[in-house]
Amino acid sequence: MPSTAPPSYNLFDEPWIPVRWRIDSPVAGGQPAAVGLRELLLRADEIEAITVVLPPALSALYRVLYAITVRVTGLDEQGPGEWGERRADVFDAGRFETADVEKYVNDNRHRFDLFDPRRPFLQDPRLTAQCDPGNTAGVDKLVTTRPSGNNHAWFEHVDARAPVQPSAAEAVLHLLVWHYYGPSGRCSSRTVGTVKAADAKAGPLRSTLSYHPEGVSIFETLLAGLPEPASEVRRDRDLCAWERDPGDPAGPPPELTGPCSELTARSQHALLLVPDASGRYVTDAFITWAWRDKVARDGDAYLIWQLSKEGNRYPRPADSGRALWRDVDALLLSELPGDSRPQRPEVFRTAPEVSEWLRVRALGFEQDGQAKDVQVVDASTPPVLGLSERRSPDSAVLVSKLRAVGEMYGRRLELAAKKAWQQFTDAPKLKDCSWAVDAGARYWPAAEAEFWARFGRRDFDGAGAVFRRLAEEAFEAVTARAVASVRGARACEAARVELYGGRRKGAAAAGGPARRSASKAVAK
Repeated sequence: MPSTAPPSYNLFDEPWIPVRWRIDSPVAGGQPAAVGLRELLLRADEIEAITVVLPPALSALYRVLYAITVRVTGLDEQGPGEWGERRADVFDAGRFETADVEKYVNDNRHRFDLFDPRRPFLQDPRLTAQCDPGNTAGVDKLVTTRPSGNNHAWFEHVDARAPVQPSAAEAVLHLLVWHYYGPSGRCSSRTVGTVKAADAKAGPLRSTLSYHPEGVSIFETLLAGLPEPASEVRRDRDLCAWERDPGDPAGPPPELTGPCSELTARSQHALLLVPDASGRYVTDAFITWAWRDKVARDGDAYLIWQLSKEGNRYPRPADSGRALWRDVDALLLSELPGDSRPQRPEVFRTAPEVSEWLRVRALGFEQDGQAKDVQVVDASTPPVLGLSERRSPDSAVLVSKLRAVGEMYGRRLELAAKKAWQQFTDAPKLKDCSWAVDAGARYWPAAEAEFWARFGRRDFDGAGAVFRRLAEEAFEAVTARAVASVRGARACEAARVELYGGRRKGAAAAGGPARRSASKAVAK
């Protein structure tokens, strides 16, 4: 007889998280390619990394895992005892306690079923009644790397006339992306009481880049990534999104009272997946608004926060063209000088206490506020957190100066290339040009290699001369054809002075070059 049981896909048991096992794992090479949440926690010390290929999905998954980890370890409150020492005790044990993991799994099993009829994981079952009949989004809308509507086919091509059903394992990752990186603007209409609306606000991480400490195992990675709760946090009030009642969407959004709610309860979107009869695939999805009011995103522990010219605090946006080394000092120092006053992610205040050999993984999505997705961002550093301000203040300052001089010559090169192009073409004003783009493409990879080479050797002397030489070589390469003419030679030589800081006021007034004096000033 065919089964009449509703479809089920429990995230504790199903192998939906792709992983890479440590080479010293007891059965290395014969391990499963993917695991469920239960096995991930029980064998976290044997797993080197999670290999989710979509960076925003991994960033979102990390936040879910941090919330589960603080529950399993009891590190969701400041006390009893000193929080850092309690985390050190967990680390010294070498793995999560089996009894603690099993208790959490047994107590929350029904909350982690992707298709549970009453409490589907991170979904709202009320959408079948609150959304207009037939007003579903479709699987192409659900899968964030597919084009839908009038959006461009940027990440993958699909045939809208014959949509390919994503597997449940794929669907849950895109469910997470929607909750954290979903766009603002038009969505399916939803009616709650007297409120009917068809627009949603942007997800809490939209267009941002988040930074995560990573160790030699997922066990180390999860412990290093835990945010320290404030003294007033109470676990019975600080609820994860899957632990609380759905609430009234037309009312105020949930209060963020500690790490669990801050990690998981900021979503602006409500979703409901429609499975096939087997529960192996998703055939459709409802996607609409979750709250009419905006959920606060201030305080996320994995973002670099800085000030706008108006004094407003905002997270540093994702930029697929910006290499990660240019943000390293913002991860090591608690606060950097400058008008924007960037502040390091709060998690890095305590992460080095777990290990001084932690790398940093930067994950994000370069996007606009609404439908446009530009590029995903995924970058990783070598072990850097051993040079954090708390562990090695002098070294952290030297790293900051090394980064600053590398960036200074990058900015000077860009200005020199633009000025050379302007004077060569008689352009009415300074603007972006092919020379500046070409020069940057030559300089920044070389500067990054130089930065990491010096970082590895802890060699901070004489860096200015090397970065200057790299800028000179890039400038000469992009202007090589132009200097063959008298007009081009004059334009390029006049602009070259910007590589050395520009003309001094006295030299500019006299009409003479300032290359030699500027060069001496930089050397000093």
